[in-house]
Amino acid sequence: MHKQGTIRDAINIFVLRQPNHTRRDRGSQGRLSKTMKFLLLRLTSCCFYPTLFLFLTVVCSVKSSVKLPPNVTVPALLLFGDSIADAGNNNNIQTLVKCNFPPYGKDFEGGVPTGRFCNGKVPSDIIAKELGIKDTLPAYLDSTVLPQDLVTGVTFASGGSGFDPLTPKLVSVISLSDQLKYLKEYIGKLEAMIGEEKTKFILKNSLFLVVAGSDDIANTYFTIRARKSQYDVPAYTDLMANSASSFAQELYELGARRIGFFSAPPVGCVPAQRTLAGGAERKCAENLNEAAKLFNSKLSKKMDSLGSSLPNGRFVYIDVYNLLLDLIQNPEKQGFQVADKGCCGTGDIEVSILCNQYTQVMCTNVSDHIFWDSYHPTESAYKALVSPLLGEHLNKFF
Repeated sequence: MHKQGTIRDAINIFVLRQPNHTRRDRGSQGRLSKTMKFLLLRLTSCCFYPTLFLFLTVVCSVKSSVKLPPNVTVPALLLFGDSIADAGNNNNIQTLVKCNFPPYGKDFEGGVPTGRFCNGKVPSDIIAKELGIKDTLPAYLDSTVLPQDLVTGVTFASGGSGFDPLTPKLVSVISLSDQLKYLKEYIGKLEAMIGEEKTKFILKNSLFLVVAGSDDIANTYFTIRARKSQYDVPAYTDLMANSASSFAQELYELGARRIGFFSAPPVGCVPAQRTLAGGAERKCAENLNEAAKLFNSKLSKKMDSLGSSLPNGRFVYIDVYNLLLDLIQNPEKQGFQVADKGCCGTGDIEVSILCNQYTQVMCTNVSDHIFWDSYHPTESAYKALVSPLLGEHLNKFF
């Protein structure tokens, strides 16, 4: 009883000492205090202090920039998919799809190339910080990841991957099915650290986000043409959408309940596709964009269907296509100047190993460019996209 009383007193002090930004509204302060006390007491009922430490890491990591509904918590963020959310999972696998070398990461913390396909942070990092979870979301395969990093989430995404099982095979990266295997391994690690019930709580309340499809459309289908003899565009986008739906169901079966899928972007407008398929004037390749829109319409319907058929599941379709297309067509509205070239080398074709330490960064101000290399946006562009996306879609998860 004395030990439990000591824990109870410590929790009271912890709640009262929360930063002012978590207690600004007196009404919400009371709700927050009661919720935190309840959760912390539940977690410490067996006096398991390492669990308390790990949970405190979940509850109060960084300041949140978005307002969650009352009594809603998002303890962790888990990402799957391709290079948009890869934070270094490709670093130690045998593939050419890498970026753990300069000039990648030139504007990341310390100017370190971490394996993020960007000059700085990628969407998974930005979302984690916006939600108040942590400053950056590490790669699951990063050998420096600590136990508390696992509790608050990681990214399993692998640059070059896709919904089509052939896509990752063509470039020797981590398929979605293998990312799912890593998720199962991750769940086992959580259960060993904090127990089965607390792991279920984290899985049930965390955000699971999937971003893929660009490599299927741009690389596997249109550039390499590895599927063109088997599928026309409608049939291929069916394959992609069915794969996405199956992946969502597998996440649900493992305990996820808040699941979001980003749409395919206007991939025909990335600098590389302008160069390869946009003609002499390097216009957007509309056949790629039409394929992306067709896939998106099917993906949206799949999410609606899953949401109505699986109990307590929230399946959210996140439309990035129109937001990014508007940014590309009207860059000046968000303070950008260049929308058709990247910063690395010529800006027309360089990406991954073609954007390396021997390649000059041609733009004097990276922040006025939408694209960093010929395929991936800059950190500034990602930030311009993430905030409105969260504003429009976040409440759909709750």
